[in-house]
Amino acid sequence: MAATTAAYARKPRRAGPSRRRFGGPGPLFVAPFLILFLLLFLAPLGYAAYLSLFQQRLIGGTVFVGLDNYVTALKDPLLLHGVGRVALFFLIQVPLMLLLALVFALALDSGLLRLARVIRLGIFVPYAVPSVVAALMWGYLYGPDFGPFAQLSRKLDMAAPHFLSEGWMPVSLANIVTWEFVGYNMIILYAALRTIPQDLYEAAAMDGAGAWRIAWSIKLPALRPALLLTLLFSVIGSFQLFNEPNLLMKIAPDVISSSYTANLYSYSLAFTGNQLNYAATVSFLLGLVIVIASYVVLLTANRRRAA
Repeated sequence: MAATTAAYARKPRRAGPSRRRFGGPGPLFVAPFLILFLLLFLAPLGYAAYLSLFQQRLIGGTVFVGLDNYVTALKDPLLLHGVGRVALFFLIQVPLMLLLALVFALALDSGLLRLARVIRLGIFVPYAVPSVVAALMWGYLYGPDFGPFAQLSRKLDMAAPHFLSEGWMPVSLANIVTWEFVGYNMIILYAALRTIPQDLYEAAAMDGAGAWRIAWSIKLPALRPALLLTLLFSVIGSFQLFNEPNLLMKIAPDVISSSYTANLYSYSLAFTGNQLNYAATVSFLLGLVIVIASYVVLLTANRRRAA
């Protein structure tokens, strides 16, 4: 018995799952992404952080100022008003867009619509239109002099609608962005609905649940992760609003200024005012606002789920 035990102890053991060597083709597949992520994201981000710590002066050239640019930006009324406008835009546009996307997704998933594929494609097609083209198109429709609504109003001896006025501008911008992205969010929600097991519908039908009850008790709870995802995308997209106000500024310069949104303000500082250091500071603060807003959304959603 002792000889058998000693022979077994001297016998080399095969490496089990816990002794696998880490290596092989894995790092080779990941390396291209890591290299591009480092060169195209982390390196520019680090350089922008470096620029935000300096200030270019007429006398003395570029000098190190530490966090002075950030202190100035936090007191900048143009930046604060721009962030406030974007927050107002978010409150107006995002709930309406997600509600429309949810209604369209539920209608398509119900199976009661005829030509469902055509309708789905028609709702999604605006997302394929570049935002620049969409802004130009809607800018033409909004035009107080040459737009079709203005021309129709003149033929009817009515006052032209003021789509580009100061009071209507947030609504006009919200309409453009909603037209662009409602189809994108609809596809996400529709894809989530298609993953719900068919057994749940059959069990609910056997219990006598109707279409409305199934939508409320089965579909909507299953859509919570997808709705949270679309909400996060909407938070990021809203605070990055740039193309639409930048193009509408050409036809409504008295309403949309170079600081109408925080993103537009940063762009104007860098490429019009040649204030690269301060523009980098504004960009970093805008990124911080986006991170905080996204965290608040996630925290609120997790607390409601836990409750």
